[in-house]
Amino acid sequence: MTEFGRFLRARRGGISPADVGLPARTGPRRTPGLRREEVAALAGVSIDYYVRLERGKETRPSPSVVDSLAEALRLNCEERTYLRELAATAARQAPEPRALPSRKVRPTMQLLLETLRPNPAYVVSRTNDLLAANPGGLRLLHGIEDWPEKQRNTIRYTFLHPNARELWNDWDVKAKACVAQLRAIAGTDPDAPDLAALVGELIVKSPDFNRHWERYEVRTIGDGEKTMHHPEVGTMTLSHEGLTLNRAQGQRLIVYLATPGTPDHDAMTLLDLASSLRPPRTGTTSSAGSTARATASPCSDPTTPPPDPTRSHDRPPHAR
Repeated sequence: MTEFGRFLRARRGGISPADVGLPARTGPRRTPGLRREEVAALAGVSIDYYVRLERGKETRPSPSVVDSLAEALRLNCEERTYLRELAATAARQAPEPRALPSRKVRPTMQLLLETLRPNPAYVVSRTNDLLAANPGGLRLLHGIEDWPEKQRNTIRYTFLHPNARELWNDWDVKAKACVAQLRAIAGTDPDAPDLAALVGELIVKSPDFNRHWERYEVRTIGDGEKTMHHPEVGTMTLSHEGLTLNRAQGQRLIVYLATPGTPDHDAMTLLDLASSLRPPRTGTTSSAGSTARATASPCSDPTTPPPDPTRSHDRPPHAR
């Protein structure tokens, strides 16, 4: 079975006859959601043809058939695009090998991360590897700096780090969005090594990830708002924007924001200050760690414990 067929099966399993205007039938239904013959009738194709599509025996549906299936399954715009991409992938005789995207972040992006302070900000790869961050951006994901650089990934953090479920107020929503984002990538590059490695690890280690992955929901990540319970600065609700970087092989800049003068902005500023005063632990440095060290005083005594930022009522100079 192809990914195209798996997606069709998963989506029809999540739709009831009533959702598409079909009359309810008496007696139990052995199949959850729509039957194959019901989808075929709604899409205007033969039952045999639809079965071959779902089983991967037919791999070249026409664009009109793909659109009819999308309409029958009540797909939204992102899911329709995903279905078309899966159809195009299934029609290729041999997948085109792709090189792993670069993990290198341009120096200008490093400078931009510093300029954005006190707003937490970081750069991630297309599969959400954490490539660079300013001090607040690294500290925002509480505990991720304990992991080696190459293991730092915001989706891995969401499912596998013990702090994640306490950090995100709406962890279930966050987790669902993470999986839907990876599904969107799988539609365009299902055999990508970086994607396969991350998905394979999470399927094995996280039953929650596996459950969401089997639902075949698709979503690209953009803007939004998140409430976080951070152990260092308390609860704060921050807006966030995700910006795709030009000529960067899928890298994105994620920035968190709050209105100046609000308690959320004060907490965000305090997090930036705390991150600067307490740089990451030895042995877990990254681009973000380098930024944090650059902001600390070179003359400070390493044996002297840093001051407690919660006792200071002054904003850091860059936040004034």
